[in-house]
Amino acid sequence: MTFINKLLRDEQGATAIEYGLIAALIAVAAIVGMQALGTQLGNTFNGVSTTLENNQAQNG
Repeated sequence: MTFINKLLRDEQGATAIEYGLIAALIAVAAIVGMQALGTQLGNTFNGVSTTLENNQAQNG
């Protein structure tokens, strides 16, 4: 009976789960942010490439 009471009062498992959920949320936020940044960076490089190609065609 005392073993069951100890298990019911033990909060270490709940704390570990909370930390795991926080870590997962941070990971998801980081992935979303990196994807958005990657898209913007890709668009910037495509714009630079297009500008260079147009300048080369005009001057070449």
